Amino acid sequence: MSEIFTATKHTNAPARPDVVIVGGGHNGLVCAFYLARAGLTVRICEARGVIGGAAVTEEFAPGFRNSAASYTVSLLQPRVIADMGLPARGYRVIERPVSNFLPLDGDSLTLGGGMARTQAEFARFSARDGEAYPAYDAALEKVADVLRGLALKIPPGPGGGAAGFGRALAQGWPLAKLPRDVQRDALELFTRSAREFLDGWFENEHIKAAFAFDSVVGNWGGPSTPGSAYVLLHHVFGEVNGRKGAWGHVIGGMGAITQMMAQACVEAGVAITLDAPVAEVLVDGGRAAGVRLASGEAIPAGTVVANVGPALLFAKLVPADALDADFRKRMAGFKTGSGSFRMNVALSELPSFTVKPGRAAAEHHHAGIVIAPTMDYMDTAFADAQAQGWSKAPVVEMLIPSLVDDSLAPEGAHVASLFCQHFAPTLPPNADGSPRSWDDEREAAADAIVATVDAHAPGFAQSIVARQIHSPLDLERKFGLVGGDIFHGRMSLDQLWSARPVLGHGDHRMPLKGLYLCGAGAHPGGGVTGAPGHNAARAVLADRRWWNRRR
Repeated sequence: MSEIFTATKHTNAPARPDVVIVGGGHNGLVCAFYLARAGLTVRICEARGVIGGAAVTEEFAPGFRNSAASYTVSLLQPRVIADMGLPARGYRVIERPVSNFLPLDGDSLTLGGGMARTQAEFARFSARDGEAYPAYDAALEKVADVLRGLALKIPPGPGGGAAGFGRALAQGWPLAKLPRDVQRDALELFTRSAREFLDGWFENEHIKAAFAFDSVVGNWGGPSTPGSAYVLLHHVFGEVNGRKGAWGHVIGGMGAITQMMAQACVEAGVAITLDAPVAEVLVDGGRAAGVRLASGEAIPAGTVVANVGPALLFAKLVPADALDADFRKRMAGFKTGSGSFRMNVALSELPSFTVKPGRAAAEHHHAGIVIAPTMDYMDTAFADAQAQGWSKAPVVEMLIPSLVDDSLAPEGAHVASLFCQHFAPTLPPNADGSPRSWDDEREAAADAIVATVDAHAPGFAQSIVARQIHSPLDLERKFGLVGGDIFHGRMSLDQLWSARPVLGHGDHRMPLKGLYLCGAGAHPGGGVTGAPGHNAARAVLADRRWWNRRR
């Protein structure tokens, strides 16, 4: 799909909209759509020259296009897809034939392709693990179903009165009525490390690694880090084409999704202004009163909705004196930084793996190719990043979307997405105390990533004809992701549900009246879900109905 909303495309903007939305990422678009559909005038102010936030498709070399930051789809809510009419606009997701392919030393492990096939694959490594897999899958699915049920619900908060108590009861009931063994699984998934959880199910280190990989994606921690089991769970509650837990590639890249969303928004009456970075949230009489752009233009509005992360919002955009001291303290302790490094590479040919030689397209090329053979490998990568700034043997997932989408590369060539851990959000100083910058080390880190893949697929480095690099600092500068955090904040128990971003404001209503949060820093958290945008719109509309009744 061609990118319609670029730097040369602006829509007519009302001088005084009912709602102004800070940031045009996918959640901002979703929120804008629902608000406009309800009859409000809405204006989106996007800092960049293209709509979509981190869900954009970019040409990074002549003839080579790919998703620039977010790169695969599963968590996008079916209700959002249907309400915005995305299928009619060309939304099409190609599922992976198998989930993941892990090249190992002298062997490989393939995850997916159906229960029987996965059991047989596991049995090559451990008969016990092959037998355990159906029960593990069922346990995870039962807890994931609870998350699915909560995704489009506004969390309750303390002090919510009878209505808040009712929401808490309604949202807690699905968990309360689960069998005791599933409740125990849920407790472990929310509180334990991925290592502890997986050690209770499997014995083979490669099989455990195949699942533990999800626990480190976007997480500044290893599988032994407390709370990492939840990150594993968060990555399995999505679906593709009605198949739960599946992942796939959207034709046109992730930017196709946000372009379709932008179309739906404009049809609903939303005004989209690009190249319009917001410098400040305006405050009048103790409530949000609009925004001021970096250009100096003031946009008055009765409601401000922020699609940026809470760390950016409250550190740079909201005046400190508009917030109480305790909230400022809590936000100063809000944890960000996901340890992620994102690359795209243009390839002259497909990689040939030592354990699966051949450059003709094969099933494993269509999978998520994961270089993380054991949990120890992943923990070591994290420890190295903590000590040195980045791992010389990083965790790498590679996808080759051009195999199913010929719009991304010239005939005979390919593009690959490389999503990598662990790379410190802020580099530690040199031994002499002098500062280090990702600007000076991004190329060397990218070389280490390429060398990691090349060790399993000799010739990979030579096949690269161009590359696009996003260090944690690049992700922050380009997409506003503080510390390069793809989730807008750590996905840990103290920053989830009613406590995301801070306890008392998990309902998308921020302490400054008239200010709402609609991005991944709000419930249910990170990923291209559309859920925070959907829920924030519900909160805004509910408050307007209450206010109108009072008048």
